[in-house]
Amino acid sequence: MSFTPPSAGSGADADSQLDALISRIQSLTGGDGAAQGAKQPPNQPQKPAQAAAPPQGASGPGPAASVGQPAAAANTPAPPRRTPPAALPDGPQPAQRAPVPQRPAPQRPATPGNAAPGSPPVGGDRAVSAPGAPARPSRPATPQAAAAAGAGKSTSGGSPKSSDAPAAEAAGGPKQSLGGGVEIPAGPLGFEPSRDEAWRPVEPESMEKAGINESILEAIMYRFLLTAGESEGRKIADQVKVPFRLVEPILTRMKMEQNIAYKNATATNDYVYVLTETGRQIARNHNSDCTYFGACPVRLEDYIKSVRYQTIEGQYPKKADLVRAFSDLLINPKMLNRLGPAIASGRGMFLFGFPGNGKTSIAERVTGAFGKYIWIPRSVDIDGDVLRVFDPMNHVLAMPEENTGLLDIGGFDKRWVRIERPTIIAGGELTMDMLEVLCNADTNISESPLQLKSNCGTLVIDDFGRQKMRVDELLNRWIIPLEKRYDFLNMASGKKIQVPFDQLVIFSTNLEPKDLVDDAFLRRIPYKIEVENPPEQDFRKLFEIMCRVTKMPYNPEAIDYLIKTHYLPVGRPFRNCQPRDLLLQVRNFCLYNDLELELKNEYFDFACDNYFSVM
Repeated sequence: MSFTPPSAGSGADADSQLDALISRIQSLTGGDGAAQGAKQPPNQPQKPAQAAAPPQGASGPGPAASVGQPAAAANTPAPPRRTPPAALPDGPQPAQRAPVPQRPAPQRPATPGNAAPGSPPVGGDRAVSAPGAPARPSRPATPQAAAAAGAGKSTSGGSPKSSDAPAAEAAGGPKQSLGGGVEIPAGPLGFEPSRDEAWRPVEPESMEKAGINESILEAIMYRFLLTAGESEGRKIADQVKVPFRLVEPILTRMKMEQNIAYKNATATNDYVYVLTETGRQIARNHNSDCTYFGACPVRLEDYIKSVRYQTIEGQYPKKADLVRAFSDLLINPKMLNRLGPAIASGRGMFLFGFPGNGKTSIAERVTGAFGKYIWIPRSVDIDGDVLRVFDPMNHVLAMPEENTGLLDIGGFDKRWVRIERPTIIAGGELTMDMLEVLCNADTNISESPLQLKSNCGTLVIDDFGRQKMRVDELLNRWIIPLEKRYDFLNMASGKKIQVPFDQLVIFSTNLEPKDLVDDAFLRRIPYKIEVENPPEQDFRKLFEIMCRVTKMPYNPEAIDYLIKTHYLPVGRPFRNCQPRDLLLQVRNFCLYNDLELELKNEYFDFACDNYFSVM
């Protein structure tokens, strides 16, 4: 196959285009070699020239030297480069193949120190993309190159961007300050701190930053695969509540160690994993130590920090907050004024008085005066021991909406759960074991005590003085935590840990406090509030409220008859619970006898005979 030289007209056009291209290269590179090449006629064969000096600031040989050639070989004549047909000398040409159309190579921005077009830059990426492969964006090989590239951008007509300060701020995490002086780190993208939710844990970026113990995480994954039999990689990540991008390298290593194997692939670029015989033996060994295969535990120090971020002592509820919390109760202003400072202190108080006046009802609603939500870890890692914190029986789950897509950007740490600020009530069933860490001997999983589960909330000791344990045992156990605001717990392994004691402790009792405890303990409970009997006006108001609740028509004449007949003549005191109890007796009497629901004198006579028969 022979080569036909192009016509003169087309050659002249090509010559002009080549001259323009050489001038363009000269203006961009500023090298002398380009200028010398521009001075040579296009139809004259180029003489081998010595290698041009590299531009200032560039490393390695200049454009005339080939990439990877030693510097000493730069003085030898360079082999003739291929030139366009219009630049070839006149005369017979050797037989050449017809040019094959190719895709144009991806263009790189010309910067000082780059080689001629078509050759890779010295010191840059030497990998050549295959034809048709997408071009990768060039990135600086070193921080110095990145700085030079940034300087080149700022001198090419654009103004330099001041992005270093925001980047540094994002790396450290902007913080907000609470009223108590505690600085809270920034939450996930799009999260706005508020009084109802002061802090939210950020999704971990790496194992090191999140403080994840890789050995514990791997053991949990082995136990889960042993129990489940097989599972996809993303389901394993969802089980341990760690992002898949952090779990995948561990799965890859376990696969390389031949402890797990691929059963099949999934449509989401994932695999179904199963244990090999070696991996099954490893999983059995982990299972004999502990059977836990839930969420990856959080470090104890991270949990302690979270309590400081969400403490009730920094809330300082106002009168409006208390009115909202007790909106479904009838509390006289005097009682509300006494409760306000005690609740705002976040320390502790005694509620005492006659039974039936609403001490427990008040204690149950105290938490509503504080923020709505807090975040607690599902479990805590204490030097290899797993301590469960989240308890579905005592905590009300209130998880926020999350992005369910494959790219969960700006998410929260799934090892934590958002719950309603806890209110935990312990009555006569309270024992000393419930105040200590309980370790199941079969599973080797530890359960946190009540005071730890009630952190950042309220712990109510109802019917104080009627527990199975002696009163002095409880007082001796809590006399230091109530004052110092921290507690010591003993783990099953023998390790003693210090944890926050950050809750509003309310002792509710029908007995006189001074008959139960000594002065040393009473000093550590700063507020002692008596819940008194309601006055007659409030007693009548309670009947109106409870008639609406029980869907019975209110009859003031029947209420007058009740008070004048069954209360005043016998000196019977009013109680806050009696309107509800008597109305339920009347309602049940009417329903049983198929009578219309209404308040009559004879109905109240029947109810009082039953209710006050032994009172």
